[in-house]
Amino acid sequence: MKKRDYLERILNARVYDVAVETPLEVAPNLTRRLGNTVLLKREDVQPVFSFKLRGAYNKMAQLSADKLERGVITASAGNHAQGVALAAQRLGCKATIVMPVTTPQIKVDAVRARGATVVLHGDSYSDAYEEARKREQC
Repeated sequence: MKKRDYLERILNARVYDVAVETPLEVAPNLTRRLGNTVLLKREDVQPVFSFKLRGAYNKMAQLSADKLERGVITASAGNHAQGVALAAQRLGCKATIVMPVTTPQIKVDAVRARGATVVLHGDSYSDAYEEARKREQC
């Protein structure tokens, strides 16, 4: 595949239905210290303040209509949860997010604000993941 074709595919990807094209900014202190231009990709300006939205939406946008109708379930302690919640909101899909009880309230509230159902379970991501897998089987 030609470099230009690849770039066009990236720029026309469905992920831009929800993600914004984020800027690259020079990191002046690192640039000076390393003697090389260091650029930072500003994914913190995404609607959910993280790059995790890209993967969540890309995966969910590829699901069949039947699977979207059933809804999705995942485990996350924060940023991925917000990405799944936003993707579900945009795709008209139900989302259940299992989060550890130790998740900061601001992240729980952000996920709920996007319309996802939040289940608080366990003290760690591993506990939340196991609970999500159990619920997946239902």
